[in-house]
Amino acid sequence: MTTQTHRLKNGFRIVTEHMPGLASASVGIWVGAGARHEAPEQNGIAHFLEHMAFKGTERRNALQIAEAIEDVGGYINAYTSREVTAFYARVLENDVPLAMDVLSDILLNPIFDQNEIEVERGVILQEIGQALDTPDDVIFDWLQEQAYPEQPLGRTILGPTERVSSFGQPDLKRFVDQNYGPEQMILSAAGAVDHDAIVRLAETLFGHLTPRPTGIADLATFSGGEDRRSKALEQAHFAMAFESPGYRDDAIYTAQIYASALGGGMSSRLFQEVRENRGLCYTIFAQAGAYADTGMTTVYAGTSADQVADLAAITVDEMKRAADDMTVAEVDRARAQMKAGLLMGLESPSNRAERLARLVQIWDRVPALTETVALIDGVTVDDVRAFAAHMATQAPMALALYGPIDAAPTRNALQERRAA
Repeated sequence: MTTQTHRLKNGFRIVTEHMPGLASASVGIWVGAGARHEAPEQNGIAHFLEHMAFKGTERRNALQIAEAIEDVGGYINAYTSREVTAFYARVLENDVPLAMDVLSDILLNPIFDQNEIEVERGVILQEIGQALDTPDDVIFDWLQEQAYPEQPLGRTILGPTERVSSFGQPDLKRFVDQNYGPEQMILSAAGAVDHDAIVRLAETLFGHLTPRPTGIADLATFSGGEDRRSKALEQAHFAMAFESPGYRDDAIYTAQIYASALGGGMSSRLFQEVRENRGLCYTIFAQAGAYADTGMTTVYAGTSADQVADLAAITVDEMKRAADDMTVAEVDRARAQMKAGLLMGLESPSNRAERLARLVQIWDRVPALTETVALIDGVTVDDVRAFAAHMATQAPMALALYGPIDAAPTRNALQERRAA
């Protein structure tokens, strides 16, 4: 497999990887504009814009956009995160030019028809309502807000109802003008692709764009706080977050191995102790997420009202114990899971295209797979124990609780248990 990169004169970046033996390709545009690039009054507009891109252009209406891809058996979709908005398609090899044409059309030529804005506003408000009705979804937004209060990184991706209810055509156009320059875009393609052909197409479709100043998101500061929301639910939802490395920090691999050993699978410490040995929950996990300048190691569980206090205490105790007796076998298992997940993901052209775009966004290059594997292999049990000690006793912590939580410990009580 061959990875190739190219940069147009206006700063638009292209990365491709040919995967022999495939008859299809995944191609997409990753834009470095997500929720953390919004001003307070814009919160939710990056996601709104993602929706509106499919609602009509100067050349195609909404139905024609969908039909253009689905008529050839492909699919097209998009997503918004806190740092990126992505638009992508999966098609057969001969239809890659069509996919690129459609993607460029929805990015560069949206008309933002006011009637369509009103229709999609209703769809997004329903999406917000659905998220609010999903406790194990919305609690992570509240946790994020407590981790990064009064900061762009702490705001919800969907935005508050009152903001979404007020967005109009000028707001959408302003966000595009501020954030959709060629230097903020990465075209990534993997599968049955020809690099030179894609570069020529990209030059035709995107080469005319004028460079513009690139907005720089404010640096994030993990503060840590507590959000408790009582409601008559069947379960008490419990989530903690701890400040951890950003994705440009090599320590991210230590964080990911630690999170995997702590709560990344059925053999993990939290799963075995909290679920298997004590039967306190059905779902419990830990994960390490990262952004450009910060990161969060998160622990989540759902349990009954009368067991949430025990679950919280045991979780903290298990985190502290990991600092003392994390074993070589546990680290080796977590390392193997990381490498297997990485390598298995590379078998999908969609996953590979996303990974390429992410690497170019982070490093402006695609590090060799051997380089990444070497960093994973370089993490020692002493590294993980030291990281575990920092997580257990020193790292700033945020807490979110939702449901029947009267018996749940406070953040201060958990902090005291951490220090004991």
